[in-house]
Amino acid sequence: MNNIAVLLMAAGGSSRMGQPKPLLPWHQTTLIEHQLSVLQQLSDKVFVVLGAHSEGIVPVLSNYSVETVINATWKQGMGRSIALGVEKAVKTHPEIQGILIALVDQPLIGMEHFKQLLSEFKPDAQQIIVSKEREADWWGAPVLFDRHFFPELQTLSGDTGAKKLSMKYTHSLVLVPCDTSLEDMDTPEAYHRLKERASRQS
Repeated sequence: MNNIAVLLMAAGGSSRMGQPKPLLPWHQTTLIEHQLSVLQQLSDKVFVVLGAHSEGIVPVLSNYSVETVINATWKQGMGRSIALGVEKAVKTHPEIQGILIALVDQPLIGMEHFKQLLSEFKPDAQQIIVSKEREADWWGAPVLFDRHFFPELQTLSGDTGAKKLSMKYTHSLVLVPCDTSLEDMDTPEAYHRLKERASRQS
């Protein structure tokens, strides 16, 4: 395995969805298990960052070789969740050269895109490798940060997440187009739309 750690962000309250997004049915499993089945092929250092609904999600992770990070202050926003995840990853594996941040609610992203992100990574090159919608002027997660940015990632707070750093260091960005959708899902309507797209793709 490579020297990259993976953070799977799954700490949000899912308020607009009306139920915990990580536990939504996806194919023959749950959304979070689907994501782990992909991400564990990329790294043997996978950290799942939980917050809201963690009591119901933790038992689902018992069959997976992952580290769990619980953010008790998840209401403060994704920035704090990322900071805690990076802190745990660096403390557990101080040798890691990069951290890939993925979101639990982007299920249409396939293995090929994640592999493309990793293929662009050059250790100690101070890169921020971000995903870009091929047909739209949008970029963001999944995103891979070089270890140069670990200290600042650990200071994040609020709702801005890691995009705050990406905007600050635009000269370090490497944009990788994604052939599938980067769309996330916050509502039942978006969930059903993405499920239909996934069924057509398969």
